[in-house]
Amino acid sequence: MQTKEQQKENENMIFGIRPVIEALKAGKEIDRLFVQTGLKNELFGEMMGMLKKHNVLYQYVPAEKLNRLTSKNHQGVVGYISSIEYHKIEEVLPAVFEKGKIPLILILDRITDVRNFGAIARTAECSGVDAIIIPTKGAAQINADAIKTSTGALHTIPVCREENLKQVIEYLRESGLLVIACTEKTKENYYQQDFTLPVAIMMGSEENGISSEFLKMADAHAKIPLMGEISSLNVSVATGVILYEAVRQRLTE
Repeated sequence: MQTKEQQKENENMIFGIRPVIEALKAGKEIDRLFVQTGLKNELFGEMMGMLKKHNVLYQYVPAEKLNRLTSKNHQGVVGYISSIEYHKIEEVLPAVFEKGKIPLILILDRITDVRNFGAIARTAECSGVDAIIIPTKGAAQINADAIKTSTGALHTIPVCREENLKQVIEYLRESGLLVIACTEKTKENYYQQDFTLPVAIMMGSEENGISSEFLKMADAHAKIPLMGEISSLNVSVATGVILYEAVRQRLTE
């Protein structure tokens, strides 16, 4: 028997070359797409052209994988329509400034665990984050499980899925935001940073942390001091600690 999350994922499933083409023409966001290795025909070529035009990522897989995903006539293509509408940070940030609000942006680098991502989104929404930025590759899938863990926050807070995080970080800095990378590779504690300024907080995965390239681009680094023997916090907990320090500082300013 399928769980509610599995049923919801199946509702978002799309299969067949023509349905994928029509979904793209209708402006639908495709979250994941699996294409059978070796497919070649005119309609397939049309679909591939549209995938390139709309910057849709896809993965070549054997037919056996597609057959496991669905028993229906998939024609060598199975995908999933995104459960949310994605935004562009270039559109979100100016609107935040226009409202007279001091921006608080969250960048998530290589956070792939669905439940951690959902929990982070919930905390971000509660703490007044204006947008969550994730990379196109190497990010958690925003599926029914992520939305459930976020208690619906992912339908409220803008999520910006960006192909080039380096360009995004540069854009944020040029827009007057202080980019603070949260990493244990620093002597500066998080409460020593000024979160009353326009800020973009960057969090990395528990396994690999923030990419070294992005660490170098950050204006400041911050760590959460750990008093026990375990070397790290769960990333959703760590994000909550940092975000609510920003809340505390902004409320007491």
